[in-house]
Amino acid sequence: MTPSPATGDRTATESLIRSSDEHSAHNYHPLPIVVATADGAWMTDVEGRRYLDMLAGYSALNFGHGNRRLIEAAKAQLERVTLTSRAFHHDRFAEFCTELAELCGMEMVLPMNTGAEAVETAVKTARKWGYRVKGVPDGRARIVVAADNFHGRTTTIVSFSTDPEARADFGPYTPGFDIVPYGDLAALREAVTEDTVAVLLEPIQGEAGVLVPPAGYLRAVRELTREREVLFIADEIQSGLGRTGRTFACEHEGVVPDMYVLGKALGGGVVPVSAVVSSKAVLGVFRPGEHGSTFGGNPLACAVALEVIAMLRTGEFQQRATELGEHLHAELGLLTGTGRVTEVRGRGLWAGVDIDPAYGTGREISEKLMDRGVLVKDTHGSTIRIAPPLVISKEDLDWGLDQLRTVLGA
Repeated sequence: MTPSPATGDRTATESLIRSSDEHSAHNYHPLPIVVATADGAWMTDVEGRRYLDMLAGYSALNFGHGNRRLIEAAKAQLERVTLTSRAFHHDRFAEFCTELAELCGMEMVLPMNTGAEAVETAVKTARKWGYRVKGVPDGRARIVVAADNFHGRTTTIVSFSTDPEARADFGPYTPGFDIVPYGDLAALREAVTEDTVAVLLEPIQGEAGVLVPPAGYLRAVRELTREREVLFIADEIQSGLGRTGRTFACEHEGVVPDMYVLGKALGGGVVPVSAVVSSKAVLGVFRPGEHGSTFGGNPLACAVALEVIAMLRTGEFQQRATELGEHLHAELGLLTGTGRVTEVRGRGLWAGVDIDPAYGTGREISEKLMDRGVLVKDTHGSTIRIAPPLVISKEDLDWGLDQLRTVLGA
């Protein structure tokens, strides 16, 4: 059994947190831990206490901390060239675009850095496609999105958020978006008009508490968007690249969207890498100078992402997410019978766990787990999210779940 971290002096932790609070904007409320090193599914703080990472950087660390294949790929590229900007070609770019397009079953790639940049790129792509290909009158393009979505934090993206914390005080807001309830096909069908250019959805809503749509919903969305000549954009930034047991969460319903939006795990937890992947008919609407990014598709990013793609091609990580995910959900399901947990949702090695408020808020449960050496993250009141690196061992996963049972008195 892996021991929980010892209690003791926290002088260094407290000092660093005080300094951080004094000199950084308070746009986050992190757990009171200061990480110094990490390996695999484990992190160690500045005082030497070890913690099991059950969040994995919101899926950015699907392959674990310090994955040797990814670190070696990064080191090798660091010795050669790290950045050219897109003013010049470099020798990793063509391979990256080719391999990622093939992994997605698509034709073209537009690389960026962060997930929010990729979503912004998808929005711009859909609008331009709507004007140039579908023939929507200029300035009238609309995109249908789901309530409780989380696609990023730019001013355009928060314009179609329904989360008051993400949205308040950041107006005026960008027009052109129609919000419908997640999973409600009738509402979606009613929202689509002749001016609609895209439907943008997360196949599973992560920030909302790992919400899985009703069975058949994604297939119906795919059929509706084809029928109405509307792009189906799947934001697989959190759900994609192995997390749910498939390369893409859309695969669980046999669905291929018109466009994938990717990020987080694509950079292997080493560098920020994101991309929009689609067909030539869609991404072909761009002409030189109309969109770009200085760091998007840089040599270092391409080298790391190419190794991520190679690892995904083995199917090993998808299989681990499937097998360990089945075990995770079976164990969490037992907690719903204790009265401490009201609902468990998710797919693969990813779960949203609703705690009975009588036993604490999500933040309080997260802090209690931290004290026992397990790191998770709360969202929306009494919900905690569990998403460990896909490299976690069954023994470590079980140990982490034991700590949850102890904290809940179950």
